[in-house]
Amino acid sequence: MALDQSFVGRSYPPTRPYEVGREKIREFAEAIGDAHPAYTDPEAAKQLGHPDVIAPPTFVFAITYRAAFEVVSDPELGLDYSRVVHGDQRFVYSRPVRAGDRLSVTSHIDAVKSLAGNDIVDVRGEVRDESGEHVVTAYTKLVARAAGEE
Repeated sequence: MALDQSFVGRSYPPTRPYEVGREKIREFAEAIGDAHPAYTDPEAAKQLGHPDVIAPPTFVFAITYRAAFEVVSDPELGLDYSRVVHGDQRFVYSRPVRAGDRLSVTSHIDAVKSLAGNDIVDVRGEVRDESGEHVVTAYTKLVARAAGEE
């Protein structure tokens, strides 16, 4: 069943603030195998002009994914999450995520389409710090495979 086109333009309330910690950044950088010193060494980050360690670019996915899940689990939208695959992801940064940031995400549904029986939802997550400054926008494309596709 095709998703309701009236959801295009819908926004969801901001998430509770997520406090970015140095240890979380270090763990993430280690997990992805990126040894850049700005991710673990405050002095190295300061030499690059940052007030503290910064996070690798994909770190913010952990925060925006939770916010996007609120959208796709909205029962009124009617998306069958058991059939969802991640179609695409991209980030547009105003500045890096830094240790000490308290970030909130406001999710928006930018598009709802049906193609070959598959439902496609484009979710945009606007990430802001506690002062309201834009940090990054995450664009997520989710595809719910048509029934019968395995």
